[in-house]
Amino acid sequence: MARLYGSRKRILVTGGAGFLGSHLCERLLDDGQEVLCADNFFTGDKANIEHLLGNPRFELLRHDVTFPLFVEVDAIYNLACPASPVHYQHDPVQTTKTSVHGAINMLGLAKRLGIRIFQASTSEVYGDPVVHPQTEDYWGHVNPIGIRSCYDEGKRCAETLFFDYHRQCALEIKVARIFNTYGPRMHHADGRVVSNFIVQALRGEPITMYGDGTQTRSFCFVSDLIEGFVRLMNSPAEVTGPVNLGNPVEFSMKQLAELVQEKTGSKLDLQFQPLPQDDPRQRQPDISKARTLLGWEPKVPLSEGLDRTIDYFRRRLAA
Repeated sequence: MARLYGSRKRILVTGGAGFLGSHLCERLLDDGQEVLCADNFFTGDKANIEHLLGNPRFELLRHDVTFPLFVEVDAIYNLACPASPVHYQHDPVQTTKTSVHGAINMLGLAKRLGIRIFQASTSEVYGDPVVHPQTEDYWGHVNPIGIRSCYDEGKRCAETLFFDYHRQCALEIKVARIFNTYGPRMHHADGRVVSNFIVQALRGEPITMYGDGTQTRSFCFVSDLIEGFVRLMNSPAEVTGPVNLGNPVEFSMKQLAELVQEKTGSKLDLQFQPLPQDDPRQRQPDISKARTLLGWEPKVPLSEGLDRTIDYFRRRLAA
């Protein structure tokens, strides 16, 4: 029997000490919920959730989702998986296992408890898209044997498992496809473009530009994304997703680099490097579904979000 939503719940967040996970834990606590944060600290950082440890409604558990977890909770947000190329390519076999075995274990837990489960999927399921902007009914253009495949195909398989559990076991699922997100608590060495550009500029190093700088991304500030998570999780049962969550305003890498240089006062030239294998040329979400079904769209413009993120990295690098 499904549990009633709206009262205080004990919520499991896997990958809860990561960039997105820590912000989600914080938001759920602010909403009055109890939070069980599970993380194996491969890419998560205790510093991200240190300020939550004194909260009596917060509990931290060191756990790897590739192993079963036996706990009693009312809902699950499954965020566990390295999400940057540097980290997920470090141990690609483990990355695939985290997506696939992790999904199996968390879905099994949700099935046993009869609870709702949320999957943090990714825009990487679209690969290097031939449809622009990307809509949820686009099946993607993905290399299944490339160096990014451990992440791309792992997340695609996880989505398959979620929808098969939904159809076969009548499990309540929520699947979000996350587009590029940035903000405080990003790892300074995760290889993502926003953190790369900011850290290099603050250190007085040339900004590394892969390709010719014309490839595009759409950048969503973390607080906007977390709002989308919560709205999707609390939406009616028939809203399963997948739902794109991201900022539809598109920027080229060169535009981003110039904005970071302006905001940090960096005067150094850009340093151009070859484009990595299978790196998408364009990435922009169609968020019509999120607007219609969730009443959600991003509120924080890139300029404001970069100011907050640069301030965070200034403090982090000075510590």
